Formats: sequence, structure tokens, C-alpha cells
Amino acid sequence: MQSLYYSMRRPPSLYLDPLVAQQHILEEEVQFWWFRDPRRSLFCYCASVALILGLGLGGVGLLSTTNSLSVEWRLGVGTMLCLLALAVLLKQLLSSAIQDMNCVYSRRQIERLRSGGRADPALILAVGLAVTLCGTVLLCVAMVGGRSHDRREMLVSGVVLVAAGTGTGLAVVGYGVTVHLKRRREQRMRRRLRVRRARRLGGHGVRTFNVSPRQTSQARRDVSTSRTSLI
Repeated sequence: MQSLYYSMRRPPSLYLDPLVAQQHILEEEVQFWWFRDPRRSLFCYCASVALILGLGLGGVGLLSTTNSLSVEWRLGVGTMLCLLALAVLLKQLLSSAIQDMNCVYSRRQIERLRSGGRADPALILAVGLAVTLCGTVLLCVAMVGGRSHDRREMLVSGVVLVAAGTGTGLAVVGYGVTVHLKRRREQRMRRRLRVRRARRLGGHGVRTFNVSPRQTSQARRDVSTSRTSLI
């Protein structure tokens, strides 16, 4: 029984590492779900701030240089850029407000709303597509019915908007591909760890002892002979 007890004890591989146990404890806390992947969150936050500054400065620049000769397209493009900047800013403020109020307890919703979640790439991609569409329309208007005195400015503005929107969209696509490859790598590493643990657990099998009737009779004979020899 003593040997059976020691053989049935849990092997050292089953005990959790203190770092792993601490990580499991932290994953159960809702307030820490907002701060997962700090590098990704910081990168997306900086990208959002840069996008807000770029769109805001571009829109304000077009609105401030509006004159009587080019009031139509400057007013329209400048207003659209300012609205896009406000949309990105509103998303950041909304995420911060929900995080501060601590009113969301769903992991899926937090993964979408937090900085670096699913909402940031989708919003930035939508903004990039909107800027590209605005630049394309501006180029078409300049090529078809633009006036001679502001056609050059419309062409330059359209090319800049198309380039900025296309670059933003390509950056978001590259970011998504990088995140996807990173997740696949982490899944492969987890599978390898599971296979290694399964192999270790397979080596620490429970030892069972079978006692046959012959062995019991032989043990009784040995005991009886030892007693007779003592007498």
C-alpha cells in the first residue's frame, strides 16, 4: 500500500508554475482584460492619435483656405475630414468612458472596444476607404468639370487624399496579417506544450501490483518455516 501510495502521487509536471498560476488569476479579473497586449494597444492608440491629428489638420487647413473661387470643394472635403477625425476621437473617448465606468463584463465586448481590439482596425480601415473615395471623387471632378484656376489644387488634393487613404488601408491589412500569423504561432506553441505534457503524463503511469494465490501460499509457507526454525 505504501508503494502504491507513492506511485499514485501527482508527478511534478502536474503542479502549476507560479507564473502560470498568477496569469490564470489575472485572467479572471475583468478590469485587467482592458490591458491585454500592451504593445498592440499602444500601437493602435498612437495610430489613432496620428490619424486624428492628420485628418483634423487637413480639414482645418482646407476650411481655413476657403475663398470665394473654391468654396465648394474645399468646404465639402474639409468638413468630411473633420467629421472622420471626430469619429475616431469619439471611439477613443467612448472606450475610455466604458472602461472607467466598468459597466461591461463580457470578454467579447471588451475585446472589441478596448484599445487595440477589433474595433480600431475596422474603424481605421473604414476611414481609409472614405478618404480614398473622397480623393477619387475630387480627382474625377477636377478632370471632368474643374475650373482652370483651381484644377491644379484639386488634383493635388485628390492625389494626396488617395495616397493617404490607400496607405492607411494597406497598413491595416498588413497589421491584420501580422496579428493572424502571431495567433497561429501561439496556437502552434500551445499545441506543442500540450503534446509535451501528455507525453510526460504518459510516462508517469500508475503502478498496480497483482498478487496471485500461489504467491500468497508461498508467503504463508515461508512464514511457517521461519516459525518452525525459530522454535
